[in-house]
Amino acid sequence: MYRDANNAYLESRVLSAGPLELVRLLYQAGTGAVREARRHLAAGEIAARSRSISKACEILMELIGALDRERGGEIAERLAALYGYMYSRLLEANLRQSDAPLAEVLGLMATLGEGWDGASRASESRPPAATPWSQPMAAEPESACHAWSA
Repeated sequence: MYRDANNAYLESRVLSAGPLELVRLLYQAGTGAVREARRHLAAGEIAARSRSISKACEILMELIGALDRERGGEIAERLAALYGYMYSRLLEANLRQSDAPLAEVLGLMATLGEGWDGASRASESRPPAATPWSQPMAAEPESACHAWSA
């Protein structure tokens, strides 16, 4: 029952999240998957370790796919290269059953996640851009007559 409630909460959070929050959720899930992989590796749980590493790899692929290389320019290209490096380190950790690559990826992902958290907080503290939809409606003159009120 707890798992169902947690899944429903997460689904609701994902469906209502904006782009910044979605990337934050990916980083959180990625660090969680790598932590699980390390725990499973230490416990000798091979299948569970592989599943956790696969999940972390899938998250990295989502992050790569989310990059806007046109508008992101050099930063997007560098992030793509870093994500690719992290992906290869995860594969190495799985193949060699080694903790060192997992620890490295966890450190990189946690650092990126912290940076993204800071960027998200900075964007939340800025006032929203002025749009016609964010402005209060102009009051109608009292002399205005509506067909339903006449």
